[in-house]
Amino acid sequence: MPTVTHLARLRQILTPYEILTDNELIAPFCTDQRKRYHGQVFAVLQPHSVSGVQNILRYCQQQRIPVTPQGGNTGLCGGATPHASIAGKGIILSLSKLNRVRQLNLADNTITVEAGMILAEVQAAARQANRYFPLSLASEGSCQIGGNIACNAGGLNVVRYGTMRDLVLGLEYVLADGELVSHLYPLHKNTSGYEMHQQIIGSEGTLAIITAATLKLFAPPQSILTAWVGVENIHAATSLLSALKNHFAERLSSYELISQAALSLSASYSQLREPTSANWHILLELSDSLPTQDLTEPLIGVLEQGNWLNTVIAQSENERQHLWTLRENISAAQRNLGASIKHDIVVPIEHVADFIENCQQQLSNTFPQTKTILFGHLGDGSLHYNVFINNILNNEIYHYENRINQLVYEQVLHYHGSIAAEHGIGQLKNQWLPRVRSNAEIRWMWAQKQNLDPQGILNPGKVLPPQT
Repeated sequence: MPTVTHLARLRQILTPYEILTDNELIAPFCTDQRKRYHGQVFAVLQPHSVSGVQNILRYCQQQRIPVTPQGGNTGLCGGATPHASIAGKGIILSLSKLNRVRQLNLADNTITVEAGMILAEVQAAARQANRYFPLSLASEGSCQIGGNIACNAGGLNVVRYGTMRDLVLGLEYVLADGELVSHLYPLHKNTSGYEMHQQIIGSEGTLAIITAATLKLFAPPQSILTAWVGVENIHAATSLLSALKNHFAERLSSYELISQAALSLSASYSQLREPTSANWHILLELSDSLPTQDLTEPLIGVLEQGNWLNTVIAQSENERQHLWTLRENISAAQRNLGASIKHDIVVPIEHVADFIENCQQQLSNTFPQTKTILFGHLGDGSLHYNVFINNILNNEIYHYENRINQLVYEQVLHYHGSIAAEHGIGQLKNQWLPRVRSNAEIRWMWAQKQNLDPQGILNPGKVLPPQT
């Protein structure tokens, strides 16, 4: 059916304000933030209601129109950019207009929000109710909660609070045929059969379109202690992590690993002094819901006992913000080095030191002209392992991507890790999925896809590897 006919029908089920067809308005939606992937669609649809999402999917399934769901478009794996195979034949379904708080439930410590709410707005709504929503990401000012759920985002506080999978109590989503599944009740226990919403979390819009979620809230931290520790090697960093977990238990909320190269880059970009001089750095945060809890002396005791004395403890909120700025600006500071081959990986914490040492040695032997910027959430074993090639500042670096990925991922798999920690698979890594998932798991994934999306209209070309 010609595109003009599709648009005429869509204009019957949506208002003019919910349909974008002008090429200049569509263009920003069709390119990912790294400007690596560029798609083509005949329209961007921005429904203001869940019923609008249902109507769109009913029509798109009937006409077999590919649908690329999109939140804040902050992903790094091309998951929200239309795949090249559907050039001009599909639509982008933007959830940005579904952005309301539906309910705040203090008895159950939950907040129910629509998928298009910006993460920072969810955090602010929790604060207004004297509650705390712990997901924290560098992109929290623009990423949307639906996208966070679709990719099972982790962020800075996973050590204490877990990933999005741990923070979602209820989910509302629309299936490919337009059927609405809504279980937003704040049930803390529910063992009635298979848990469908756990399949939807992390599926990157390939199984259903998330429209709302009921999220866990927590008591806001009243006592916060932030420290920066310089260590000579990763073994010392993991030893410190073990000591802190043993002493502080759930009070340890963040534990970030930063290489010296990453710190130097961020310090220059941020125009801030480097807190310590060392080969590696740890940014850690302890928190407690009791306002009178003094965490300083206990922390100093642990540090002295293990001889981790190259330490700066924030004495004010301003100093705390300086330390976090150094961590959060690493991604932005990297742009001065040009394009990079990014790896969002995870290995068991006990193997992080060996992985970094061996992977760096392999990389240097094969690609001596490369530079690695490494940082990440050592508290859960996930790392951002970004490889730059000297004198290549643009996307020409991707000519080397397969060879560099092969080297890095072989080391990840050797240490029983995964190629995707918190950014998802998208269209960047789906060819690698069979290396980290068994044949049985791949068959099961395809069975779920074919059952819930038999026409294959939802986010085609993403997550799943091609069927053979």
